[in-house]
Amino acid sequence: MTLIQQARGPNPLTGFRVEDHMLRTIGHDLQRPECILAQRDGTLWSADARGGVMRIAPDGGQTLLCQSADPHFDLSDDAEQSLVSGTLPNGLAFDADGAILVANFGTDRLEIMDRQTGATRVLHDRIDGRPLGKVNFVLRDSRGRLWLTVSTMVNPWTDAITPSIRDGYIALVDDRGIRAVADGFAFTNEVRLDAAEEWLYVAETTGKCVTRLRIGADGSLSDREVYGPSNLGRGVIDGICFDAFGNLWATMIFADRLVAITPDGDCLELAEFGNPQATDRFEAEFASGAPVSFETLVACGGTVAPWLASVTFAGPDLRTACLGSLRGTNIPAFTSPVAGLPMVHW
Repeated sequence: MTLIQQARGPNPLTGFRVEDHMLRTIGHDLQRPECILAQRDGTLWSADARGGVMRIAPDGGQTLLCQSADPHFDLSDDAEQSLVSGTLPNGLAFDADGAILVANFGTDRLEIMDRQTGATRVLHDRIDGRPLGKVNFVLRDSRGRLWLTVSTMVNPWTDAITPSIRDGYIALVDDRGIRAVADGFAFTNEVRLDAAEEWLYVAETTGKCVTRLRIGADGSLSDREVYGPSNLGRGVIDGICFDAFGNLWATMIFADRLVAITPDGDCLELAEFGNPQATDRFEAEFASGAPVSFETLVACGGTVAPWLASVTFAGPDLRTACLGSLRGTNIPAFTSPVAGLPMVHW
């Protein structure tokens, strides 16, 4: 396995760990802030289970953008239906004109939202004449192409939290339309590009690892390989994000761990916010090969970022690390010792 070689000098993450006193929170009364987009002026955009996004201004002011607020998300009443049904905006990206691309995990489609009015339309809900499946994440590259992940064809998605199902795939949207370019993934989740856009890095949730594929000029993917450890430990991987040194940060949902894969392929533990006893139960059920029960899943997670799902670098210097979660109501944040790798919209 060949790892990226862009890093030089001591790794800023060596010996670093997120302590409680370092944490602050951004936002309030959020619903399922799974993915967060950051702008240079300090504005944050958070996915929101009411069917759109929450705009959080630099002064803390909040504006919910959606066509009509969907009230279905209520973890205190019916957690299972809230987390597996209805509209569930998940991965977000800006298109070239600044509109917000929404990978909707509930409606199983790629949508686009006007960030002034909240007006939304469907870009894609089918591929090769069939439904897309559980659309999870969308990423735009410097050529304007969209990389779309579909986690599974299983519905509800919780039945796919098992190592025995590998029906996830990656679709590419370009001037030729939408087409699948790689498949056979264990619950495809977030994807990222390295600085040179030579490789696409894929979080395989129920594979507990990151894989990467070389990007061809035509968008084809090849040379698939595991990147870093083949098993990242407790929990399952959800979100990934590069920093400027070349570390690939990763969130391990259900254990609420934050880790980083170094350019040398080592895994650094940066934080753990979960419930160890609940994680033990999750690991035992997951190892059995059967789908993990919802009762076990819902018992997992701590209080900082319950069901930790993503990490986003924000602030003018890209050193504010923001944590997204599926069951949180705010965004925990801390100052990173290293800046994030700027995204294409930066």
